[in-house]
Amino acid sequence: MKHLIGVDLGTSATKTIMMNEKGEIVASASYAYPLYEPANGWAEQDPHDWKEAVLTTIREVVDKSKVAKEDVAGIGLSGQMHGLVMLDENNEVITRSIIWCDARSDKQVDELLEAMPMEKWLEITNNPPLANWTAGKILWMRKNRPELYTKCRHILLPKDYVRYEMTGVFATDVSDATGMQLLDVKNRCWSDEVLEKLGIDKSMLADVYESPEVTGHLLPEIAEKMGLTTDTVVVAGGSDNACAALGTGVVHEGQAFTTIGTSAVVYTHLEHYTTVPGGGLHMCCCAVPGCWHTMGGPQSAGLSVEWFKNQFCKDLMEQAKAENKGFYDLMNELAEQVPIGSDKLIYLPFLMGERTPHMEPKYRGAFLGLNTVHTQAHMLRAIMEGIVYCLADCNQMLKDQGIHVNVMRACGGGSKSLLWRKMMAALFECDVRTLEQEEGPAYGGAILAGVGAGVFSSVQDACDAFIKEKDSISMDEQAAAAYKKYHKIYNQMYEALLNPYLELAEVE
Repeated sequence: MKHLIGVDLGTSATKTIMMNEKGEIVASASYAYPLYEPANGWAEQDPHDWKEAVLTTIREVVDKSKVAKEDVAGIGLSGQMHGLVMLDENNEVITRSIIWCDARSDKQVDELLEAMPMEKWLEITNNPPLANWTAGKILWMRKNRPELYTKCRHILLPKDYVRYEMTGVFATDVSDATGMQLLDVKNRCWSDEVLEKLGIDKSMLADVYESPEVTGHLLPEIAEKMGLTTDTVVVAGGSDNACAALGTGVVHEGQAFTTIGTSAVVYTHLEHYTTVPGGGLHMCCCAVPGCWHTMGGPQSAGLSVEWFKNQFCKDLMEQAKAENKGFYDLMNELAEQVPIGSDKLIYLPFLMGERTPHMEPKYRGAFLGLNTVHTQAHMLRAIMEGIVYCLADCNQMLKDQGIHVNVMRACGGGSKSLLWRKMMAALFECDVRTLEQEEGPAYGGAILAGVGAGVFSSVQDACDAFIKEKDSISMDEQAAAAYKKYHKIYNQMYEALLNPYLELAEVE
């Protein structure tokens, strides 16, 4: 039986799985590495740590599974997006990677807009210039570290640096390349116009492939370290979000998934290219060849809950411990006792600014409508509702474009809350379903490897065969009608407070 390896190169750790051709996971391993923060708002990692993590975890799953090395057909890589890896003329790493959450290149957004107007960025990349995407990082290095940038001969994304070390090939995939802000997203290739305007040499960029395409084979010395053969193919792979979509089986028009973790995302699969007015949603090539996806949601979703828990819920934390319950179970019990709309209390979930659909980093969170009747439970429910209002706004942008989601799959920590799923069903106006098991981006990487190695006929066929739904919540029409009233007021509050928040940000 053929086996496949999926690798998810995350921010805190790399997770690797071994999967058989029936979609069953036979072994898994993880390897953590440090995050460096040399200045406020900066975030860096050492690419050598990623290489070591991938080599170590692949060897571990090979040893654990006891699968013959000849039976491992392929490897698929998933990775954190936007990170900048620079190699010199000897193909050696020049400096640590500036990763996705690094905020130092905010001034480079102005440079990007000076190079091309917003309309042109949306026309070509289908996304507005963003500080944490790779193009801004490249400009920052060129301006602030010219002695390092002049040595640069190759620009790679995190997973693609590891690919180079494994295969000797410079390659990337369309989903990850979208996040560099250098890709013509409609035509799925590097944009010569963007590269010319920014003065970036195209020869420094990797070749672009569709996610299941084979990009190379393992080098002999790498194959030996992994316990594999040079016949093992390495496919292009995908971004973490694109591969997570495969892991949740979101591969057909009308399908979407929502995940609520520290941040929250609503991800929608599209079989046809479309534009989103004003760039209110991220629009990317996805890991299914010839298809795209949108992403949107607040940065401070689960973070809002964590902030409120740590600052104002010491008593509930102690109560949960005394009753041998999880805090979130107790939170759900309390919030369920509060009516829809939290007795006219609305929370705006923008503690760290807003990402989508309005993209305003100077916005901040707020409780609005506070009254003496409101309790801890009201505020917890209001936080939960505010997060879903924001996700529903992202979904509404798609509806405005004639794109309707008929099934929403829920995953991540928030999916475990029945109350949260009921809110989603009411505000998304569609069924919300959970999965039998959540395997994440590494599983998506393994599926891509299987397609590239000829084990599976297509990405869609593999996902349809392996990803199974568990529970389903349908829209409650009365709840949906009630939430529409509060959602309308929520949006009015956002608009009314925007200018005061912009002024507040300028106060010394």
